[in-house]
Amino acid sequence: MSQFAFDVTLEDFEAKVLLAAETVPVLVDFWAPWCEPCKVLKPMLEKLAEEYAGRFLLAMVNADECPELAQHFGVRSIPSVKVLFQGQLVDEFNGAMAESQLREFIDRVALPAGPASASPREQAVALIGEGQLDAALAILVEASREAPDDEAIRLDAIELLMQLGRTEEAQQLLAVEYKQEADRATALRARLALAQGAADTAPLEAKLAANPDDHATRLELARAYAAQSRFREALEAALEVVSRDRFFDEGAGRKALLQLFEALASEQYDDLVREFRRKLSAALN
Repeated sequence: MSQFAFDVTLEDFEAKVLLAAETVPVLVDFWAPWCEPCKVLKPMLEKLAEEYAGRFLLAMVNADECPELAQHFGVRSIPSVKVLFQGQLVDEFNGAMAESQLREFIDRVALPAGPASASPREQAVALIGEGQLDAALAILVEASREAPDDEAIRLDAIELLMQLGRTEEAQQLLAVEYKQEADRATALRARLALAQGAADTAPLEAKLAANPDDHATRLELARAYAAQSRFREALEAALEVVSRDRFFDEGAGRKALLQLFEALASEQYDDLVREFRRKLSAALN
């Protein structure tokens, strides 16, 4: 494992893959320990990730341990590689291939060689993938000092502050007007509001297990999931309230979903929001 190649699970997929894919292509390799072609492809991908040094990131998903992710991406056989970039599935392939073919594929999807591949935002993304959030934040803060008009860098730093639980600092930085990145700033303000509902999910999950019809607890759990950036689980919990009782507390489940949609109004969450908008529509019809 390195800053360019790392394992991911359902719990950290959004933070390590979707966030990273905003600025650098991420190859998501679905593999399994019993898969013989995977044993050929996986080390080859890891070697190339090191060689390309940040022009793409490699996220490895054990399909046996993360069936939800495999199902979400329509994986029917392994190895299966999906390329995510700026909120889109931009390319993919199945099965192993020769290294020369693999290089040709990666050259099509990777960032161009040269200074652009080592921008502060991309350096920060690589560090985030390695779990070094404080180091990534330091790079973004310095970059923001050098380019104070770059709102994207400043908002990247705010998002990291929120992940680190430094909500007061994030709130102060979000208090100013953002003209170039207005929609993203609005979404982060909404996400920051959700963070106020931070709580330990275990007692709420136990309480709900004892009484699955406790809609108020389920909504509280949705807010707690959202505060931990567990957005799929938050959406699922709020949708379950709508499915069980759409009229509960004057439509509180639907309102919670709409609040989450607002908070997730950025390209990296487009697919997730579209999925749950469809599910909400189906539940209401």
